[in-house]
Amino acid sequence: METRVCRLHAVHDLRVESEPVAPPAAGQVLLRLRAGGICGSDLHYFHEGGIGAIRVREPIILGHEAAGEVEALGEGVEGLKPGQLVAINPSRPCGECRFCAEGTPRQCLSMRFNGSAMFLPHTQGLFRERIVVDAAQCVPMAPGVSASAAACTEPLAVCLHARNLAGDLSGKRVLVTGAGPIGALCVALAKSGGAEEVVVTDLQDAVLDVAAKMGADKTVNVLSQADALAPYAEEKGAFDVAFECSGAGPAIKTCLETLRPGGTLMQVGMAGEATVPLGMLVAKEIKLRGAFRFDREFAAAAGLISSGAIDVTPMVTGTFPLSQAKEAFETAGDRTRAVKVHLSF
Repeated sequence: METRVCRLHAVHDLRVESEPVAPPAAGQVLLRLRAGGICGSDLHYFHEGGIGAIRVREPIILGHEAAGEVEALGEGVEGLKPGQLVAINPSRPCGECRFCAEGTPRQCLSMRFNGSAMFLPHTQGLFRERIVVDAAQCVPMAPGVSASAAACTEPLAVCLHARNLAGDLSGKRVLVTGAGPIGALCVALAKSGGAEEVVVTDLQDAVLDVAAKMGADKTVNVLSQADALAPYAEEKGAFDVAFECSGAGPAIKTCLETLRPGGTLMQVGMAGEATVPLGMLVAKEIKLRGAFRFDREFAAAAGLISSGAIDVTPMVTGTFPLSQAKEAFETAGDRTRAVKVHLSF
């Protein structure tokens, strides 16, 4: 059996190619992919050939946000059946290193994560029509859930992990900086978690409009509404929790300016080095905490989508067939008109 795949050979050299697919072995499942979301890391590989020190050193199939239908089961697989829609967990910790033993598998020293160039050979990704995966990677979705919604499970799991680390948001005032996919999902989770007010900032009106559909009470374009956050900075700050989803130095400064003393800054966005105003961090006794990937939250995120508790559909702003993969990547990188772009298979 042959399958088409979306493989990156070099910067902007994205090709749709074919390769054979083996039948599933014991404990494995053959999936027919239906939808896959283009993530910021995919865009870094496409535009820059890597993320920081992690470089693409051989052709790599991209993609780690995807959903598909079960086509065939390997020996011994239970709990899944042909035709069933599943979200695919791209995270495969080794289960043996000291971090896995300590119960923090997201810090695994030998993590295999679909579509990652961390190791050589690279861990190939999910952007392909058919793929064989471990049955443990498949989380069934409820009947009636769209493949597009199911493919949003992975980024929702990232945000759910951040929300869990932030603690109870009931009655809290929350700031979200950066209205990309992660910011939009943090907005939805904050509202579902009982936040009294959620304010989101960005540089683009198009993505802020999506954040409003995801539940934001107030959106602020920090370019055209430069003074809109000033009231939130009065009397040492108004927000209890800030989810910083951009990785930008100015956004981190905004969070520290508008958080109340003792507030929590959840750093979710990843970028290069950024300047942090340590004076405010110290004087206001801000709790600064990073949030990285997920583990148990993946199944919980799938459940939130399956139950309808979180509606992810407003953030999917475009869908392209696999044959138009390069156009899809170019669109996904244009924040004036895109939040989350999906490939359909």
